[in-house]
Amino acid sequence: MPQSRNKTRIQQKNTAAILNAALEVFSLYGFRGATLDQIAKVAGLSKPNLLYYFPSKEAVHVELLSGLMDAWLAPLHALDPAGDPIDEIVSYMLRKLDMARELPRESRLFANEIIQGAPRILDQIQGPLRSLVDEKAAVIQGWSDAGKIAPLAPHHLIFSIWSTTQHYADFDVQVTGILGPNGDAHYRDAAQFLEQFYRAALAPH
Repeated sequence: MPQSRNKTRIQQKNTAAILNAALEVFSLYGFRGATLDQIAKVAGLSKPNLLYYFPSKEAVHVELLSGLMDAWLAPLHALDPAGDPIDEIVSYMLRKLDMARELPRESRLFANEIIQGAPRILDQIQGPLRSLVDEKAAVIQGWSDAGKIAPLAPHHLIFSIWSTTQHYADFDVQVTGILGPNGDAHYRDAAQFLEQFYRAALAPH
């Protein structure tokens, strides 16, 4: 049912409601802790109605993760080999930080999947994600070899960017518990700090 390209308006509305509810439930409880009953309740639908659209909890989860991977990879796709190296890397980092602020539930959904061993997206990690990271790491290595940025390990630079940006979504309770921020002002402060940090680290010697 969810794969049909000719859904009625109500079918589209219900599918969107189910996916939004599932995102909320999975981001809070993880795949193992979430139940179809919880998802149906948050979506405002009966469980049999939910099962009309998705045959299982795993089917809902896979649908969410598939859409998330596309969004997650977009900023790395945008890293331009023809651009200024430091500006390109910093822009990538800032976009990832924006995503942590704008899409915290999606970030936690992805983190939960990885913590559990990525059983539903391991093929995507070892396939398209690995290929894209290898491609952009080669670009970064080229910049380093040309003396345009400091010598560094490009894969670990990318991992570092993931860690320093997604942390603000995945460990939001810890961050806000320590900082006690007013709204999301801590993201502005984080952006300033991380830009200064990465520009200093990337500056050629």
